[in-house]
Amino acid sequence: MSETFGQRLSAALSTHGALCVGIDPHAALLSAWGLDATADGARDFGLRVVEAARGRVGVVKPQVAFYERYGSRGFAALEDVMAAARDAGLLVIADAKRGDIGTTMEGYAHAWLEPGSPLEADAVTLSPYMGADSLRDTLSLAIRHGKGAFVLTATSNPEARALQSAIVDDALAVGDHEHVAARVAHDVNEANIGAPGALGSIGVVVGATVDRAAFGLGDVALAGMPILAPGFGAQGAEPADLGRLFGYVASAVVANESRSVLAVGPDRLAARIEQRAALYQGVSRG
Repeated sequence: MSETFGQRLSAALSTHGALCVGIDPHAALLSAWGLDATADGARDFGLRVVEAARGRVGVVKPQVAFYERYGSRGFAALEDVMAAARDAGLLVIADAKRGDIGTTMEGYAHAWLEPGSPLEADAVTLSPYMGADSLRDTLSLAIRHGKGAFVLTATSNPEARALQSAIVDDALAVGDHEHVAARVAHDVNEANIGAPGALGSIGVVVGATVDRAAFGLGDVALAGMPILAPGFGAQGAEPADLGRLFGYVASAVVANESRSVLAVGPDRLAARIEQRAALYQGVSRG
């Protein structure tokens, strides 16, 4: 049996540390890099990030929106970037945040997680707010094909807190206080039951700048799942904070940095990635 995404991710984290490099070719960065705000510019940007990340980190995360804005040429550029990253031995998390029901969700699942698809990634980000059950078939497909998924759970944007920290109504009915984020984590973690290895293939997105306790996301709620954690670098969290922020589950954290790495420009990028990656290697991880 081939390795699961969870097993491959665990090996990547052990070898390279927690740093995940975001590939975010927004217009301001393209200009700063001397590239045009076009699909070709976004393609060149992404390929340069891949080359700089090769051998220095285990994971990259292209932000799909910055390619989608250019239409079909943008998607073609994204296909080239993701294929190059996977050829370079990097795990690719497509940050697409897809979430829907029925055949629409099936279409998204096959687009991002089907082996041989033009947009094939190792994992994709998903939104559970059509109901966590709406993702069940997608998560099953991911596991079948040795892929992974990261489900939005407690994100770092402040406007999400009211929804994600709310108490679910059926919990209130029995006098419990289960938060929406904790329910999402519980529901999607069911897909990891029976998975080989210490780390499942289905994970959650938990911002490094949020108070996990306010969302009901203690160590037990997150045990066994990979955790994609935006918020490191430019948003305020630092590598030295990893153990304090995530405690027992820190070894499962994929710490995304984008602006803090990419802003140095293409000439200094490899050195910057190496520097930031080393900071994560040296911290206590729970």
